[in-house]
Amino acid sequence: MTDDTETTMRTERRLGQNGIVQPLLTDLYQITMAYAYWKSGKTKDTAVFDLFFRKNPFQGEFTIFAGLEECLKFLEKFHYSSSDLKYLKETLPQTIEDEFFVFLSTLSAKDVTVYAIDEGSVTFPRVPLLRIEGPLIVVQLLETTLLTLVNYASLMATNAARYRMAAGNIRLLEFGLRRAQGPDGGLSASKYSYIGGFDGTSNVLAGKLFNIPVKGTHAHAYITSFSNLSELHTRMLVPKDGGEAQDLVQLSTDWRTKLVPLFRVVGTEASDGEFAALISFAIAFPDGFMALVDTYDVKRSGLLNFCAVALALNDLGYKAVGIRIDSGDLAYLSNVAHDFFSQISKNYGIPWFKDLMIMASNDINEETILSLNEQGHRINCFGIGTHLVTCQRQPALGCVYKLVELNGMPRIKLSQDVGKVTMPGRKDAYRLYSESGHALIDLLLGSDEKPPEVGKKVLCRHPFEESKRAYVIPNKVDKLHRLYWKNGKISTSPLPNLQAIKERVRSSLKTLRPDIKRNLNPTPFKVSVSDKLYTFIHHLWLENAPIGELS
Repeated sequence: MTDDTETTMRTERRLGQNGIVQPLLTDLYQITMAYAYWKSGKTKDTAVFDLFFRKNPFQGEFTIFAGLEECLKFLEKFHYSSSDLKYLKETLPQTIEDEFFVFLSTLSAKDVTVYAIDEGSVTFPRVPLLRIEGPLIVVQLLETTLLTLVNYASLMATNAARYRMAAGNIRLLEFGLRRAQGPDGGLSASKYSYIGGFDGTSNVLAGKLFNIPVKGTHAHAYITSFSNLSELHTRMLVPKDGGEAQDLVQLSTDWRTKLVPLFRVVGTEASDGEFAALISFAIAFPDGFMALVDTYDVKRSGLLNFCAVALALNDLGYKAVGIRIDSGDLAYLSNVAHDFFSQISKNYGIPWFKDLMIMASNDINEETILSLNEQGHRINCFGIGTHLVTCQRQPALGCVYKLVELNGMPRIKLSQDVGKVTMPGRKDAYRLYSESGHALIDLLLGSDEKPPEVGKKVLCRHPFEESKRAYVIPNKVDKLHRLYWKNGKISTSPLPNLQAIKERVRSSLKTLRPDIKRNLNPTPFKVSVSDKLYTFIHHLWLENAPIGELS
């Protein structure tokens, strides 16, 4: 392999699924607005946009910011190709002047500047995740694409982080590709669930593209494809340390006979088809024997057949991995399985047998895990698909992209719904910490204001409610926004890999008090503005709000 080939492979691995992200991945109104701006002579206008969300998802009080790397890659490639322009000419009204398409052909992100919160950070409503500055037409054209790259990524990472908190130290595997919203949704789900705290995925392509551990066992179809032991054309297995091949079918059959009294089942109750399937799978993967045991009956068939094969493998020097249960009373069955594993470990002097993995799947969601924790279970791995990747509890985050400054002049969007009023101007965000080390409050200031300082009292105000205010003396101050894109290139290099972003999620969540992270009735985290910004917002509000007339 040449150096050039290796470089290309590394680049492809870094780009991931981003190949479909291009300037035409946008809403039509972005193009029509661009033409109207161009027609109005606004090609030299500069603007500042904030990308933020208004409400945390999943009835929680935090959100994990994700998708930044994909946004930066999009900026690197932002350019209208000749085929893009040809398509736009054919699609847009014929009245659009040809000079506009020439103008589009010259556009790039070289004059755009992006400040962002670090990917993997805990974030809160109204605090800009991204601040995008540059030529008005260009930064307007970026809107839809940036939103689609951030919305689902942040929602998915947040969902995964909530599962991780519910599961504690239990292993979590993402099994959602077949239920995801299309192939790109499946890849994104694998990537951002890993960032959020999952340990691996069943998605092989995601493993290749993002260097995520790939895990999997087999389906019920493999079990039901066997009827009896006579279908086993391969019976022999070489011991792990070498030597003469042994008959695994006979060894397993002998063990099953020994175990029948322990399991208190009639020998004929255990499925011979399932037994044959498990032996076959063990011969194929003696070092990775993980078996699905609920195809017929966990207690009367699956566990007995699994243990017999696992003990036969042990005779040849191999250690089975464990079982997967995909139906039934998961708490009860996991305890039954653990009891059998512990008894076998004790009876036959096999210490590791009691620690076999017990994986549960079966349409698991966050509430299921919390309920299982209350019931008491011995599950040490969850395989989670549908509820995780589709974010069934809340299918969208709702990030928005709002103009806050034009040609150096602040802009404000008003609404009868106070929650939709924007905060004008270029702003910087700071996180203030208490003496305990926990995050206390996020503070937004105008970019021209002096930053808060450790040990110095600062007045923090609710952006829209006059009576809500408090003095804070921070023990630590973090500036949240960093420069990530300027002069046509990524300013922070190298970007962190997924493992580093995953670690940031973990460490960032640790800074939140437990009551903010709890599942039921969490305490809202406070987001405030400086006294100067508060006064500025309300002055601009009154200046722009129409005055009614009573008659």
